[in-house]
Amino acid sequence: MSRDKASTMDAELQKVFGPPVAELYEAAAGPDASPALARALELRSFLALTEEQVARVRDRVHTDMDPDRDMGDLSADKLRADAQWLEAALDARDSYRVALGELLRTMPPPGQLARPVRMAQLRTTATLPPSAAPAPQRAGAARAHRP
Repeated sequence: MSRDKASTMDAELQKVFGPPVAELYEAAAGPDASPALARALELRSFLALTEEQVARVRDRVHTDMDPDRDMGDLSADKLRADAQWLEAALDARDSYRVALGELLRTMPPPGQLARPVRMAQLRTTATLPPSAAPAPQRAGAARAHRP
């Protein structure tokens, strides 16, 4: 399970939330869990799984390229497929790291509940004295001379 696997963002999660990742998963299961913690742990689980995929492909390529292996066992097609798989896994890993990093940077500090922001609209009401009322459109307007 990905919650048992380490990820490259575990230290960052612990820095932001405090307890180790295993304790964060326990806290997220509780009734007072913050939505930010739940989302962060979900992204962290995806990241851990993706990093495991990257490691598997890397290890498979290293095994296939071992200098002690028979050269007849090498397959360019297999290596191309592994390169594509590795590229996809690395792209996913990078995306999860960015998403989790953004979440950790933009979430409210731990212990502070996110509250909706209410914007008050100020209204100014003023009445103009009758003498300051705007003049009708054509009243006393001079015609502009055209050259």
